[in-house]
Amino acid sequence: MSALVADRAAGVVAAAEKLLARRMGAPVRLVDPTELGGSGRTVVLRVRVADNAFSLPRTLIVKKVRDFDTTFGPGFEPGVASVDSAFLREAVSYQFATALAIEDRPGPDLLAHDLDERLLIISDLGEGVRLTTQLQSGDDAAAENSLMAFAQALGRMHSTTVGRESDFTALLRRAEVAHHADGVTSQAVTAVERLPGMLADSLGITVSDAVVDASRHCLRLFRGGRLRAFSPSDLCPDNVIVNDDGVRFLDYEWGGYRDASLDIAYALVSYPGCLCHFEMSAERAQAMIEAWRSEVVGIWPFLAEDKILARKMLDAKLIWVWLSTYWFLPDNHARIAAVRAHGLSVPRSEALLSRWASLSESAGAAGDRHLAALAERVAAELDSRWSGED
Repeated sequence: MSALVADRAAGVVAAAEKLLARRMGAPVRLVDPTELGGSGRTVVLRVRVADNAFSLPRTLIVKKVRDFDTTFGPGFEPGVASVDSAFLREAVSYQFATALAIEDRPGPDLLAHDLDERLLIISDLGEGVRLTTQLQSGDDAAAENSLMAFAQALGRMHSTTVGRESDFTALLRRAEVAHHADGVTSQAVTAVERLPGMLADSLGITVSDAVVDASRHCLRLFRGGRLRAFSPSDLCPDNVIVNDDGVRFLDYEWGGYRDASLDIAYALVSYPGCLCHFEMSAERAQAMIEAWRSEVVGIWPFLAEDKILARKMLDAKLIWVWLSTYWFLPDNHARIAAVRAHGLSVPRSEALLSRWASLSESAGAAGDRHLAALAERVAAELDSRWSGED
């Protein structure tokens, strides 16, 4: 660990010790800090609890949001959201999830937090395997099992949190962020309005009124929707752990309530919030949908109807491909570089081409000829113009 990193870690450890001492009523000593990554605006450490007299876990995860900076990626855009609102939303999401029954919690437990210091202390899920690693392994059976477990875990989280949005909203109000729309919803609105012009300028493609209207219609998935449930929002494989307890989700910076179809579709169009890509056959995608449906059809019986489910999936895929293209079509090299460090990252040409090709296939199967034609043309233009991009 370099001197600079060591100094930074020492400061975060000291802040965490102070927070735990205030909570426990006596000093707590944390040792052996190990950096676990984080973004340029966060420090994430695993620490060991020494002299543990309070029945704390043996190790903890400490997350500290640093001073404001310019962050590139789906979560942030100047004028849309701030580092503070993201931190507060994450703290609220962990509070909400930790209030669930132990067997229903989708990720780590929140042990302590300081809103003023922008500091979180959460339980350590241990050395479980990241979903990224499972998908990279070359072991098709392991990848299959992990993706089915991922889909089922999403469904269990959704079914457990249906009807509890008022609890989540109350926590948001207490943290004074209830008036902030989450960053993804805000950007979805912007993307729906701007992307047709971007496609015209960059690719020479005119989007039909029918498809523009369909994209506007899909905004309801963020604002309301019939399948309203809690979501961590950033379901990149780097944020999913497979361990002895099953599949667990990390990183709740954009946690909130939205239509649950968005979560399963997030994986089906290959993680649109970043440039991660995993080749998925139509058969495997349908198996994931079925695994998810098996967990939620009891609370949403209308999903037993295949045509209704297929339309829901197509709408969710459409808005994600729309958003992903809005984020990554421009030559914003800082934004692109920020997500190229992810474990399954590919060149943006490959990622966007795959997403539009998948959308074309889904729209064709659903009989939506306007959307299928647009998606096919966008994929062809991307392939022609960006062939060979690194």
